[in-house]
Amino acid sequence: MQLKLLDKINYAIMKFPAHSEIPMLFHEIKAFKSITYTENECSIIVPANTLSTEQALSVDDDWVIIQVMGELDFSLVGILTQLANPLAENQISIFALSTYNTDYLLIKNKDKEKAVLVLKDCGHIFL
Repeated sequence: MQLKLLDKINYAIMKFPAHSEIPMLFHEIKAFKSITYTENECSIIVPANTLSTEQALSVDDDWVIIQVMGELDFSLVGILTQLANPLAENQISIFALSTYNTDYLLIKNKDKEKAVLVLKDCGHIFL
């Protein structure tokens, strides 16, 4: 698989109450960002230090992103498994996220170099 490391920005994963409104500044962020609502929570991923953490229930920062390049067809199976399994075998934790087009893995910055090596050893190519 072709992958791209988005490591010029450190990201934060933030947890808010389920009823939280989308922060106004969220719309102004030009870099990768994500917001997901469930019955129990609102999770927001943004570049670190771009949103106020006052209302956050939890904040975990210092993440980088690995993007699967290209648009993935919904009939493809095992995409995340090909990435997640070798990382898990090497004690590298991930936060996985999918969009309509592709998949993303958030990796702690401290594990970035090891993660890239592990994935390259599995035949993945970083662009």
